[in-house]
Amino acid sequence: MINNKVPRILISIILSLFIFQTAHAQSDWSPAKNGNKIILIRHSLAPGTGDPEGFKLNECSTQRNLSQIGIDQSKRIGKLFKKNKVPIDQVLSSQWCRCLDTAKYAFKNYKEFSALNSTFRSPNKKNAKKQIKKLKNFVENWNGNGKNLILVTHYVIITAVTDAVPRSGEIVITDKNFKILSTIQTN
Repeated sequence: MINNKVPRILISIILSLFIFQTAHAQSDWSPAKNGNKIILIRHSLAPGTGDPEGFKLNECSTQRNLSQIGIDQSKRIGKLFKKNKVPIDQVLSSQWCRCLDTAKYAFKNYKEFSALNSTFRSPNKKNAKKQIKKLKNFVENWNGNGKNLILVTHYVIITAVTDAVPRSGEIVITDKNFKILSTIQTN
């Protein structure tokens, strides 16, 4: 009987430690506090997948947009950056309305950057290699002077540069080579 209990207790302890370490690693803001990091944010919750037929880049009514939960999540993202005193050099966003709105509600000031646009479906899929090259060149030449570069984009772009598959509103903190240093859930 003792032999059966010992492994169960040991397994429980190991699992508890693993869960604690995983949760702690996913909430680590320290790399961002040190500055000169690339912080990728997948747009906040916009129910659905891809964009509807007839999608037009400059017409939000033709796109998948943030839900009220997504708007609230975006505001929470901005508060998290302030609470954790994360220095920001600049915020760049995909031109898709759900990204622009995430950037607007979280940070207020941002600029559009086409290299962050979605390449999930045609006809934009054909731009993937060119956009990733443009993004990597931009980051390579960026000097944060102790502050961070915030990139509000789509999971397909984040996955292309990091291999991570972030959830809506997830924050992925990387170095300039897109090596993941921390991830933070915001839902």
